[in-house]
Amino acid sequence: MITDLKLQLTIDCTDPERLAAFWAAALGYEVEPPPAPFATWRAHWLDQGVPEEELGEGDCSDSVIDPRGAGPRIWFQQVPEPKGVKNRLHLDLGVSGGRSVPFATRKERVLAEMKRLESAGASALRIEDSENSGSFSVVMQDPEGNELCVH
Repeated sequence: MITDLKLQLTIDCTDPERLAAFWAAALGYEVEPPPAPFATWRAHWLDQGVPEEELGEGDCSDSVIDPRGAGPRIWFQQVPEPKGVKNRLHLDLGVSGGRSVPFATRKERVLAEMKRLESAGASALRIEDSENSGSFSVVMQDPEGNELCVH
């Protein structure tokens, strides 16, 4: 039995800082600060011996953390190629309050979150609206095309 397992999600992307900023806003996370005494992640990685040419542009802020400590760390790993096919794993953002909340209220909450995420850089792909089954959700994409669902 593993007693000190720490879960980290890793998302491949071409612009880690952009996705870190988007997902911090989307999840209520924060961009992970560099370890002390470093002012930036770039300074930390250079101190650790990572060559400048491997670091790309910016200050290398490429991860987000849950300020409450409940959710996993998410690291955005820079890769040279853009996303090519549908994700096999995606994040679901549950904002509606669940089936004990009236359908109209859940729909309103999901649409408000959709608009908030669009203002942060996401785009809506489709709305799945089935009042008969009590289901309402929006399939979206983050700024690099990774799918997410809001329900």
